[in-house]
Amino acid sequence: MTVDIPSLSILAQANGLSLDELIKNIEIAINERYSELQEAEPDVYSRLDRESGVVSLHKSVDGAEIVVEGPPEFPRIATGVIRKTLKGKLREVKDAEIVQEFSTTIGDLVSGVVQQGRDSKVILVNIGPVEGKIPLQEQVPTEKFVHGDRIKALIVDVRQGNKGPEIVLSRTHPNLIKKLFALEVPELVTGVVEIMGVAREAGARSKIAVRAHRAGVNPKGSCIGPMGARVQAVMNELHGEKIDIVDWSEEPTTFIASALAPSRVISCEVVDPERKQAKVVVPDFQLSLAIGKDGQNARLAARLTGWRIDIHSDEVG
Repeated sequence: MTVDIPSLSILAQANGLSLDELIKNIEIAINERYSELQEAEPDVYSRLDRESGVVSLHKSVDGAEIVVEGPPEFPRIATGVIRKTLKGKLREVKDAEIVQEFSTTIGDLVSGVVQQGRDSKVILVNIGPVEGKIPLQEQVPTEKFVHGDRIKALIVDVRQGNKGPEIVLSRTHPNLIKKLFALEVPELVTGVVEIMGVAREAGARSKIAVRAHRAGVNPKGSCIGPMGARVQAVMNELHGEKIDIVDWSEEPTTFIASALAPSRVISCEVVDPERKQAKVVVPDFQLSLAIGKDGQNARLAARLTGWRIDIHSDEVG
């Protein structure tokens, strides 16, 4: 059989491939397929002539290379192998382009439609030219999605998998909160308001610390929105996950006191600045509120501020 070398050269150049490398891949693929035939002789290898495009079988005998007559079906087999090889190489090029394109979007928010997949533990999402996936560890246990649901998620990884590009998405990442608020709060986009930190227990509760970069702007109010509309939109997207918005401060005691909201703090004292330990006193009737169910409020406050917080009641004895 004969391969159209000029056409093969144009195809290689159009897709950024080396013609010589492409020919070598074709020869290797033909060798592998030939060796699987019952009529195959040992130590036979294929050659694709770079000038004529003729594909032939060869074997070295006593130091001399001789042409081997392949089985009658060899031309048909070789044609199929060449087509498959070219298709595979072109798919690799396309996959590499997709990986390169999406690698620059890691950390971005994407919106897509949930697709039905074979693995119930993985949520597949159609995000345009490719399909993203939310693995089990990036899913919120309390969230349930069905085919056709619209979903927003954060791109956390892009890699080349065995079956093509893999766009890994997350519904649990703390930065998902930031991106969702950016959709609702213009002040975040313009930089007037900034989210300084996020502490999240996905599906249950999150705390975000905000500050303003312009006098007269209320950062908490900007994120809450009129009648609570902005924060409610984010909570709805997260299926009811509660969100506490607190004021960020450079002063640790002030920040810690804010982070323990909705509990009221009577006093906050730095115990050990090097180990970042602080003592907080709250009203006795709000002690359980400050700690939170299963310690959640105190835990999120500590994670948000980066301080170890020791909470005490104001009642003595």
